[in-house]
Amino acid sequence: MAFNAQIETLSGEDSFGAYVARPEGTPRAAIIVIQEIFGVNEGIRQKCDKLAAAGYLAVAPDLFWRIEPGIELDPDVESDFQKALDYMGKNNPDKNVRDIEATIHFIRRQEGVAKVGCVGYCLGGKLAYMTATRTDIDASVGYYGVMIDQMLNEAHAIAHPLMLHIPTADGFVPPEAQAKMHEGLDGHAKVTLHDYEGLDHGFATEMGKRRDEEGADLADSRTAEFFAANLV
Repeated sequence: MAFNAQIETLSGEDSFGAYVARPEGTPRAAIIVIQEIFGVNEGIRQKCDKLAAAGYLAVAPDLFWRIEPGIELDPDVESDFQKALDYMGKNNPDKNVRDIEATIHFIRRQEGVAKVGCVGYCLGGKLAYMTATRTDIDASVGYYGVMIDQMLNEAHAIAHPLMLHIPTADGFVPPEAQAKMHEGLDGHAKVTLHDYEGLDHGFATEMGKRRDEEGADLADSRTAEFFAANLV
């Protein structure tokens, strides 16, 4: 795995790796790409590369570094999938958000890019929501974020735009959780929710059997418009 940046933790006592994709010329803004439970794998790196091609500085921090640096798993391989579930059980989302906040500081101070957004998938979708509630990130997008319905008490702290993509047939976010998300967030002036009828968890992955081409294209086009409106 090609990590090409080391980001210091907020305590300054440690650092963690990140994959960085740079655009040609001056970045129009920066976007933090937040991993699924499979680490900063090829799919996440492709997300970064696409954002760089669109003119953004894209940074994917290794959020599982406390468990094991450089984890890279394939969701279509059953043994890798089981490993990912084990890593998620050991993971601490609160510390993940601190690492994302350190990444925001790295981008603004070391890279000199003032406007920073984030986009996350699965676990990363949850972390995108938490980043919107706990940091000064300029804009956030979450795809099929898990357990957001259990954190709606933080919604009052969302100060900058947040978009969430919700597949209605998500096996990890049941209908009652989706209903709670709508109930808690539909009235929030900074939040936009999009439902994707009949689609399942992971529909916007870059590769593999989970991807739904039409749904991914629609969600990604909405994300591109959202970042262009709120970051550029």
